[in-house]
Amino acid sequence: MLDYFFTEEQQMMVDTARELAAKKILPVRAEFDEHQTFPTEVFKAIADAELCGVYIGEEYGGLGGDTPIMNMCIVTEELSKTCGGIALAFAGTALGTLPIILSGSDEQKKRWLPRIAAGTMAAFAITESDAGSDAASMRTTAVKDGDDYILNGAKLFITNGGEADVYSVFAMTDKSKGARGASCFVLEKGMPGFSFGKKEDKMGIRASATRELVFQDCRVPAANMLGREGTGFMTAMKTFDNSRPGVGSQALGIAAGALELAIDYARTRKQFGRPISANQGLQWMLADMAMQVEAARALVYATARYIDGGAKRPTCYSAMAKCFASDTAMKVSVDALQVFGGVGYTKEYPIEKYVRDAKITQIYEGTNQIQRDEIARALIKEAAGK
Repeated sequence: MLDYFFTEEQQMMVDTARELAAKKILPVRAEFDEHQTFPTEVFKAIADAELCGVYIGEEYGGLGGDTPIMNMCIVTEELSKTCGGIALAFAGTALGTLPIILSGSDEQKKRWLPRIAAGTMAAFAITESDAGSDAASMRTTAVKDGDDYILNGAKLFITNGGEADVYSVFAMTDKSKGARGASCFVLEKGMPGFSFGKKEDKMGIRASATRELVFQDCRVPAANMLGREGTGFMTAMKTFDNSRPGVGSQALGIAAGALELAIDYARTRKQFGRPISANQGLQWMLADMAMQVEAARALVYATARYIDGGAKRPTCYSAMAKCFASDTAMKVSVDALQVFGGVGYTKEYPIEKYVRDAKITQIYEGTNQIQRDEIARALIKEAAGK
């Protein structure tokens, strides 16, 4: 790995995450994947290691400093090298927290961020059955009633759903205005009218809870709205601009972990009296995989630093980081499985899990086709001088 000039504090984050992954994640990843066990105790260990606040400002109990997105990315990557599913308890909490960081008032930040920095889990809820990539088509409504809003509707495929205590939920406060009629609210587990529906049985990231949220006349105080009424879609888009490098870092971790497994196996597996790593064809595969991983890392890190540096509209580069890194995760994990040969296709070895975990990174937080739309629009707009 190249020297990316981490600060001393960032290197401590990496070292802490790596040690935690080895001690707490590696021993349980196969079992948790097999039985879809949510990593509650592992998340507590992440909190105890003071990693939950790496993207939250120091004034709210975190360690974010001037590099919150970079901090989030390097911790996500390190945890994902061992298990992309278990790492999502951390990464999904970061996604659910970003709307509060980006659009919350100081009072709201003081209310929720210290709790999250200390280990309270969060979730982000925008997707619905008819509103995936087309988030503006969501049907969940929030109707003003005195000092409250009444929410009705459902959210689908919510990471950390049912496990998190704090939820950033998007709903339509004025359907006639389309995307400009969406607002964002912070809900807490246990609110009357807020319940959980179907838990998804997934191909990969099986140690992560992906669940339906259901709102039936759920009364939410107006004080829980982030920003002004009608600014929810803007909050969501700003969140994705900041969170997509995090998905890129999850994908990067999966790719890097798969590469490490492939190299180790190639060095020890013997055929025709010598390690298979002696075969030039396989050496070239490893070389290509390593180049792809390092290129993805450079793009993810550069984008994270670009955002931390105050970029006003990082949409294009955030989309690039997410898209390139997740395509890399899929390519590298599949090639790594090929290095293992027939045993790689069995559950006796962990590499098949990396392939299953990699696939979702090309899909959630905007499919890679949507990312390419975002990139192209930005390129065309820039060329037009707008």
